Amino acid sequence: MKQTRKSFSDDEIKAFAPSEKIAIVATVSDDGSPHLTLLTSLMAAAADQVVIGQFCTGESKANMTARPDIAFAVVTLDKKLWRGRARWTHSRQDGPEYDVYNNQPMFRYNSYFGINTVHYLDLLEITGGGALPLGAVVVSTLLTKAVKSRTARTEDKRVLTHFAERLFNRLDSLSFLSRVEDNGVPSITPIVQCQAADSGRLAFHPGAFGDELKKLKAGSTVSILCLSMEMESVMVRGVFDGFTRRAGVTLGVVSIERVYNSMPSNNGWIYPVTPLEPVVHF
Repeated sequence: MKQTRKSFSDDEIKAFAPSEKIAIVATVSDDGSPHLTLLTSLMAAAADQVVIGQFCTGESKANMTARPDIAFAVVTLDKKLWRGRARWTHSRQDGPEYDVYNNQPMFRYNSYFGINTVHYLDLLEITGGGALPLGAVVVSTLLTKAVKSRTARTEDKRVLTHFAERLFNRLDSLSFLSRVEDNGVPSITPIVQCQAADSGRLAFHPGAFGDELKKLKAGSTVSILCLSMEMESVMVRGVFDGFTRRAGVTLGVVSIERVYNSMPSNNGWIYPVTPLEPVVHF
């Protein structure tokens, strides 16, 4: 990785401009837990400023206005990775960035939604621009796949839907883990090797980005967002159970407590299931 800096280069501003990229934002929820959202509208508006275009309402926007410090990760189509931190300052529903967003083909010709609000953030730090460590990712993924079943347990209830479990187990899916640091600020770590051991448990070998993953503390709350290149996504929140060795392979395990549908247009928690109630007052 490149050295941490406090401003974007001209090349980075251009790299972040297209909407065809992966951009993940980590915020802190009301209860102090980490929250992750896919926000491909994230761009660098200037050398020291990040902007995020809002086209639907989810938890992340409320989180960043209440607790302004966020973390973000960007992966471009050529598999280059950047990570950084920023601080929310204000939002607008007009202005030059608003016009830029709504003139992009993705939003200009969309029959259902456009960008309705632009969020402005001060850049605190940016690191990266190098390629994803695909060699380490592949090895960790294969080791996870080979041993993950040894962490499974017999469940009497389904936590992940069949769709979400398959999404985690696709070899072309991308996953990102967030935890809240001791200073209350969220962090993001790529965890592409993460897979579902069963519908209620995730497992990963710490071979890729292991220096960060091995800092996880057993009993801590983490969130993991999994997505495909077709922009299918799901986020889970749970407890990190620690690292154990299974068949000679070190695996980290996360027990899932909550599941969040992060896909528009109906963002929200889907597990535990909330019973439907009839509408009696109109």
